[in-house]
Amino acid sequence: MYRVGVTALDARPVTTPDRAPRRALLLRLPEARWAGLALAAFAVGGLLVLVGAPAWTWGPVLALCYAAGGWEPALEGLRALRERRLDVDLLMVVAALGAAAIGQVVDGALLIVIFATSGALEAWATARTEESVGGLLDLAPTRATRLVDGGAGAEEEVRAEDLEVDDVVLVRPGDGIPADGVVVDGAAEVDRSSITGEPLPVPARTGSEVYAGTVAAGGALRVRVTRPAAESVVARIAELVEEASRTKARTQLFIEKVEQRYSIGLVVATLAIFAVPLALGTTLDDALLRAMTFMIVASPCALVLATMPPLLAAVANAGRRGLLVRSAQVMERLGAVDAVVLDKTGTVTVGAPRVVGEPAAEVLALAAAVEVRSEHPLGRAVVAAARGRGLAVAEVVDFVAEPGVGVRGTVGGRRIGVGRAASPSREGNIRPPRPHEGSPHEGGAGESSPHEHADDAAITWVDVTDLDTGRVLGTLGIADALRDDAAATVADLTARTAVPPVLATGDRARAAGVVAGRLGVTDVRADLLPEDKVTVVEELRADGRTVAVVGDGVNDAPALARADVGVAMGSRELTVRAADVVVLGDDLRRLPWLLDLGRRARRTVVANLVVAGTIIVGLVTWDLVGHLPLALGVAGHEGSTMLVALNGLRLLRGPRRP
Repeated sequence: MYRVGVTALDARPVTTPDRAPRRALLLRLPEARWAGLALAAFAVGGLLVLVGAPAWTWGPVLALCYAAGGWEPALEGLRALRERRLDVDLLMVVAALGAAAIGQVVDGALLIVIFATSGALEAWATARTEESVGGLLDLAPTRATRLVDGGAGAEEEVRAEDLEVDDVVLVRPGDGIPADGVVVDGAAEVDRSSITGEPLPVPARTGSEVYAGTVAAGGALRVRVTRPAAESVVARIAELVEEASRTKARTQLFIEKVEQRYSIGLVVATLAIFAVPLALGTTLDDALLRAMTFMIVASPCALVLATMPPLLAAVANAGRRGLLVRSAQVMERLGAVDAVVLDKTGTVTVGAPRVVGEPAAEVLALAAAVEVRSEHPLGRAVVAAARGRGLAVAEVVDFVAEPGVGVRGTVGGRRIGVGRAASPSREGNIRPPRPHEGSPHEGGAGESSPHEHADDAAITWVDVTDLDTGRVLGTLGIADALRDDAAATVADLTARTAVPPVLATGDRARAAGVVAGRLGVTDVRADLLPEDKVTVVEELRADGRTVAVVGDGVNDAPALARADVGVAMGSRELTVRAADVVVLGDDLRRLPWLLDLGRRARRTVVANLVVAGTIIVGLVTWDLVGHLPLALGVAGHEGSTMLVALNGLRLLRGPRRP
């Protein structure tokens, strides 16, 4: 009965495309139906006892109550015994039968009813957690309009699950997008609230990434599929939440570690409480009643339920808002984070930098030919600049990417390398932008103030080198834009952590300093290789900090894996695999909210443990030094169990997003 976890979302026994209203969820759970039958039988049987009816009338009815509410925990307990484990559920059934054996039939039935009811509420809490995220799987359309020959031919209707990478689908106004992909034609407003939690639609046009399960409005789109259905964002949400349900927080692991020893000790103590007074002259009924009461109130049911419900509810809450938390352990650690390390490019900046100035066409074309296979934002900027000028991008062979260093490959028989510049001055290959051209730091040309690039420290410089001769062919300047919410997010993180956020970047110190100044970051670590970022994390951890690292690129993966909590912005495969949390929609403002949610979950766990422990100690003390009525012991024990389960369920809501 008291085994907490989310059912595998692939099965989704309580989640169907036409889900019933939430109020009907209990009726669809077998635990709730058996508990309802037990309650009904108890009500009828108890009424017959109350009016003084003969035993042959109420006996079978209360027996039905025992059977309906006790058969499943008894069966599970016997299965556990075969595995040489002692299940606390079996102890509850034994206690109820023991009460019936000494004539306390109604009290034993009350224990069964409350026990079954608390189990039904636990199942409901678990189902609510599952349903809150599992419903995302129903958002993606089941059918799609595929364009034959990439849009050159006719339309055909296919199952969304049959779409393959590079298929082109037509999304009409008001239609759901059937697969993750990139817009190749058209423009629309896309409602992504179901995936990312964003309250307002976002524009989608050629080059925009879109997700399955989101809805296009105001225009039609042609979307090239980039992921099969099994690897879409909504499928990954389901996978991560299912993975979270299989993991256990450290507190839960500790509780389960001692639970078996505690249960064995509980049985020994119960036998002693029965045998010792009996040997001293107490009547059999009194000794057995006290022992059964002790077994009930000392059982650790509430302690077992104190940890996982709030953590899993918080995982589900975060998932509905585009924050995919990999496990209950991660949510528990989020509540302890007191230091944050931020990457620069693609994290506090938009990750869509532009080449500034007018580099020589040959230099730009060679750089683009090598960078065309790179996933780094700077590489994409180089390719976009070359294509924007109509330059041909040649084929590259022997491509190699060295995270934190650069890329290299063979273009037209020449070995070309593109990497960080040793010096920001290169024989006039690049000129600073004129004031009227604006700056890419805050938007497109003409949208920014003319002084943004007065100091070229804000520009990242990369050399294009002929590796056969060692000669630098030219240098490109690339500038990125700060996210609109970056400065406010840094301020919020500063207010929530013991030490100010650290900006850790592979960029040059002067460029990093400019960005840090605009963010209000005082601790800047620049010119870092991937292993250097790991060192930053280890230094903070050595000072006793619980560290969260936020990054988006392959070069951040080692630091994400080493941190207590790794947070990936976006959906790059290697970064996501290394991360504990994935932020969909690239909304930095969710990070402080997530820390608040983790802390609230942690506080709820602590409160549950205190409440459960206090009630158990109080009831046990009462039973040992006084006379605790069985019915009151049952109500106190099962009431505390239901209380901690429902308290954990509150984490399905709030804290409110900023």
